[in-house]
Amino acid sequence: EGAFSVVRRCVKKSTGQEYAAKIINTKKLSARDHQKLEREARICRLLKHPNIVRLHDSISEEGFHYLVFDLVTGGELFEDIVAREYYSEADASHCINQILESVCHIHQHDIVHRDLKPENLLLASKMKGAAVKLADFGLAIEVQGDQQAWFGFAGTPGYLSPEVLRKDPYGKPVDIWACGVILYILLVGYPPFWDEDQHKLYQQIKAGAYDFPSPEWDTVTAEAKNLINQMLTINPAKRITADQAIKHPWICQRSTVASMMHRQETVECLRKFNARRKLKPLQNDMLFCPIVGRQHTSPATPTTSTAALAQEGTLFHMVYKPCLQTCLLLFLSSTFIRPSLHLAHCLSLSSQGSTESCNTTEEEDMKGRKADPPHDVKNVAWSSSGQSSCPDLEPAVPAPASTTPGGSSVYRQPSRKQEIIKITEQLIEAINNGDFEAYTRICDPGLTSFEPEALGNLVEGMDFHKFYFENLLSKNSKPVHTTILNPHVHLIGEDAACIAYIRLTQYMDSQGRPRSSQSEETRVWHRREAKWLNIHFHCSGAPAAPLQ
Repeated sequence: EGAFSVVRRCVKKSTGQEYAAKIINTKKLSARDHQKLEREARICRLLKHPNIVRLHDSISEEGFHYLVFDLVTGGELFEDIVAREYYSEADASHCINQILESVCHIHQHDIVHRDLKPENLLLASKMKGAAVKLADFGLAIEVQGDQQAWFGFAGTPGYLSPEVLRKDPYGKPVDIWACGVILYILLVGYPPFWDEDQHKLYQQIKAGAYDFPSPEWDTVTAEAKNLINQMLTINPAKRITADQAIKHPWICQRSTVASMMHRQETVECLRKFNARRKLKPLQNDMLFCPIVGRQHTSPATPTTSTAALAQEGTLFHMVYKPCLQTCLLLFLSSTFIRPSLHLAHCLSLSSQGSTESCNTTEEEDMKGRKADPPHDVKNVAWSSSGQSSCPDLEPAVPAPASTTPGGSSVYRQPSRKQEIIKITEQLIEAINNGDFEAYTRICDPGLTSFEPEALGNLVEGMDFHKFYFENLLSKNSKPVHTTILNPHVHLIGEDAACIAYIRLTQYMDSQGRPRSSQSEETRVWHRREAKWLNIHFHCSGAPAAPLQ
């Protein structure tokens, strides 16, 4: 489902043939959205190719528009690959060949897709050897032959070409660059360009800073690397075309040129890459709220080889950390964010730590119009989920604090952040002292939590915590000392905040020996009647020391 559309299976009564109907609620579309819909339908009508999801009909009625496409049941190409028992370089060659055939066809019709990525590469059916189908022409544009022009900033961050990032005139070569990124992933399971910091990611792309690190690239043929190099050529005028790429020996002579060796490590890495892809849209749709990670992990830097993504050490950043964020933000979105919280402010949070601030962006959509603020964060999440594109708002910067006539800041953000840190320290002190009364004064009666003691279950209310206070914490006479490390506070509107930190606890064990334990915690605070209350917390790592 998208903001204004759903896709449903449908049947043509006269033949019994099944199709997929994209149903668009046109009552909610702006004039610009109507233009985009017309453009998508016009482009799809032109394209008839075995490797492109075909549009069979376009039907308009009062309030709704229906686009009737091929019913594609095989799922994503990348998901199919990880389910295979055997996958080789020759298989990768066959996959990219079909993708290039579809790209060649659209370029012959003077169409540029602009959003080539794994999510838009589907399989016709579940049958072995099913055709790869290129889908989603929501960002596609019509061009004049090989003419280059500025059509707006559009695409998905990791697949954007240098010329788009430089805001230079561009054309068909942008699709070939994206094919080069896809081919790189098909061969080793991780992307050529990656960084958690989107600015650094873009710097890598503009510099063409990728390599073929050992040992995974040692078993890839020179011909495959040569094709990637020709696709990932910074100068679009010198970049290989789709037609030329199809005639490359690694493609057209794959039986003798491409290796047939099974690439198990590629499959393993691709499985992790897929997991990250699936979690990222969830994380972005429901805003972004950084959570403290383990101290031994760190984001990749531009000088770090992208091969590091294949290592287990980065799995926390790529898979588990986003999962924890998503759990927290599900709670955030459904509980307390004020209706007046504006979309631009919400998205300013999302841009601070996410490589892909929006799964797909199209800057031109925002020219000359303002985004309407949603009624609540749930609307932000659901309206952007599954869209083929989402507007790339202007770079988010903190809104200037409004001032009184006397010049004092209304928001006083630094002091409010200190408030959150201080109240968090008071709450932890109440836990260490076994003071349930003080604990209940700081917590909302409907407090929800994920913590190791609950064995992964969501706990609601105070009874679960009261048991530990009455039976263990209040009877613990041994000294306990807690330190909050790396506190990171996000202010969400005027009456909500989230703090993430590492909790280091020192205590004495039953033999009187000093011990330490560490956990990563996130707490959500809501201010009611000038009083901050903890309404949710999420703890990972070891249980709190006094409970051991």
